[in-house]
Amino acid sequence: MKTSFRTIALVFGREFRAYFATPLAAVFLLVFLALSAGLAFFAGGFFERGQADLGPFFAWHPWLFLILMPAIGMRLWADERRSGVIELLMTLPVRAHEVVIGKFLAGWAFTAVALVLTMSFWLVTLYLGSPDNGIVAASYIGSFLMAGAFLAIAACISAMTKNQVIAFILAAIVSFLLVMSGTNLVLAALRGWAPAFVVDLVQSLSFITNFDRLTRGVLEAPAVILFVSTIVLALWINVQVVDAKKAA
Repeated sequence: MKTSFRTIALVFGREFRAYFATPLAAVFLLVFLALSAGLAFFAGGFFERGQADLGPFFAWHPWLFLILMPAIGMRLWADERRSGVIELLMTLPVRAHEVVIGKFLAGWAFTAVALVLTMSFWLVTLYLGSPDNGIVAASYIGSFLMAGAFLAIAACISAMTKNQVIAFILAAIVSFLLVMSGTNLVLAALRGWAPAFVVDLVQSLSFITNFDRLTRGVLEAPAVILFVSTIVLALWINVQVVDAKKAA
């Protein structure tokens, strides 16, 4: 399967500019920053902890992303299917995987912009104390990878429907299940009847469990592999869906 990186770059540029062509980008970035700050500094008890670190900030990222990433990903394919643009796009001399990768990278880059803007919080903690910069850096990398996994799932589901609202709801449900699978509520319920290996498997697939490992300051291979493999699998399914629509 040959890949034209020029085509991917063209799709990426088109999609990335589209985010800033409307007030959507500004609204999303403001909402993300406001929620991140509010949850970290107030709900997370940043000032009451008496410790200058970003633990409360990153602790809310799985819950933020399970809503915000579907909001970004729902428009990647659903709107173009509804408007018929995807049919026109598929008549061009481009391969499905090139378009899928280009669209995904544009959404992921937009997410990176949002994360970079939150680094002002890092500067605040540096001013107030002496946080472990290695832990903060690893947490940012983990947050970026987790966001990519959520986004890839949302993009995949978006390719399956013409309705953005349905795409958002389904992606949010899947994301919620991936987050909740690592909580004590779910694990305790499973331990009551499921074998130990099933409980361990469910916990190993949990986004929140694996993200917590990365926020300890070590880029553990199992956590990184989970997020990367989720991205690859979701994008592969996305390509199959787009190819099927093109063939039809």
